[in-house]
Amino acid sequence: MHESAVISFYKGHGTDHAGRRFAEILSWDHRRLEMVHDYIQWLFPLPEPSRFNPEAPLLTSADVAVFRASPELQAKVLDAFDLMLNFLGLERTSGAIARGPSFESVSGNWLTPANHNHLRLTRIMLFLRHAGHGVQAERLLACLEDIAAHEGKDAISARTLSFWRAAIKS
Repeated sequence: MHESAVISFYKGHGTDHAGRRFAEILSWDHRRLEMVHDYIQWLFPLPEPSRFNPEAPLLTSADVAVFRASPELQAKVLDAFDLMLNFLGLERTSGAIARGPSFESVSGNWLTPANHNHLRLTRIMLFLRHAGHGVQAERLLACLEDIAAHEGKDAISARTLSFWRAAIKS
């Protein structure tokens, strides 16, 4: 059976459209994660084409089955998720997603009105659901709703919240 580009990338023997490997992207610092815009579709692929990256892979139903059946890939999904949580100043704790120690220092990078990272968060939650980590998507939403009610009340719109809520239900 032929392995898709997404699965090959996640397993570490394939590359994204720019020749980067999964492990390489996981080693990036916050500046690079913010400045580069075409990796997010590889870490968190979706069945729908990207409006921003025509080179983005599409997540197939066969890919979803492989992700859900593979403990190795399940762990790698959480590695990618943890990378982005750290970038946002958040962290996984036992039973929740919470503000991490760097939240105050990095939240200004994404906690602004109409920030492109809000779209990334929608993508992340959608992919987590597809890949079998719906509980993590729900925990992320709960954290984001709390942030929206407090530190982000002027930065996170009702429209953005509606997209995030729809992402965990679709």
